[in-house]
Amino acid sequence: MEKTDPPKSFGVFKPVGHTVIAFRSAADLQGAAEALTDLGFAASALTRYTPGEMMAQVDRELPGASGLASIGQEMNLIKAHRALAVSGCSFLVVQVPDEEQAEQATAVAKSHRAAAAQRYGRFIIEELIDTPPGDSQVFESPDRGLDLGIPGVSTR
Repeated sequence: MEKTDPPKSFGVFKPVGHTVIAFRSAADLQGAAEALTDLGFAASALTRYTPGEMMAQVDRELPGASGLASIGQEMNLIKAHRALAVSGCSFLVVQVPDEEQAEQATAVAKSHRAAAAQRYGRFIIEELIDTPPGDSQVFESPDRGLDLGIPGVSTR
């Protein structure tokens, strides 16, 4: 995936065939990247975003986003990515062309303390990190924000 020309749908970031993972620390991101390469992921399958890069990408996309981006999760997710970036999270975007690699990326995300992770399919975006105990997911809309369940991170 090329950061300078990221994959989009309706004008906003939608990397189909990838998992987007947010990490609270650069050390956790680095550890996850090393674990993925140890599992056989090519360096070219991993794209890193600093908090500033993710904020800038979202800020570029929001003004030109189609209203259709609000129908699914795309608009909520880019807003959530921005909120995570504002809170200091860095991002690792991992190309996962098959189920086995998707499962490996999910396991690495969880074992390296990912704050959030989503797997982007053509029609479905799957949340990979469980919500905290006692929380439950709710209907998502652009007005309500994304239900990430991360203390201190608001997407509204």
